[in-house]
Amino acid sequence: MDKIITALQGRKKPASRLTRNSKLFKTILKAIKEKKGEEIVSLDLRKIDEAVADFFILCEAKSHIQIKAIADFIEETVKKECDERPFHVENGDHWTLIDYVNVVVHVFQHEQRKFYDLESLWMDSERMEHND
Repeated sequence: MDKIITALQGRKKPASRLTRNSKLFKTILKAIKEKKGEEIVSLDLRKIDEAVADFFILCEAKSHIQIKAIADFIEETVKKECDERPFHVENGDHWTLIDYVNVVVHVFQHEQRKFYDLESLWMDSERMEHND
């Protein structure tokens, strides 16, 4: 967790802002859904001055194998469709973070998502569910 916080604090917020209609945002959601990620939520952080990104996208996986599959597929799909590589990736068995600067993706197992409760930490953000 400390490495994740340090990595996020050590960079500048990008000058250009994204929207939920951006290609990067939609590509990440599509990749998560294709690998059966659950409880998909985005947090719009653009109105929060202290935020390190424009959006957080959070989802759950049932196992560490599915976390890896989702994370790997996000990276592969974004590279192929958006020609972007992550700024930073923090791999773990229970939580993986993929940082695209404007969008930070968190792939959790249920218990870790509940424990870290990012949605409450960023409760001032606009929350949207993407479980269609």
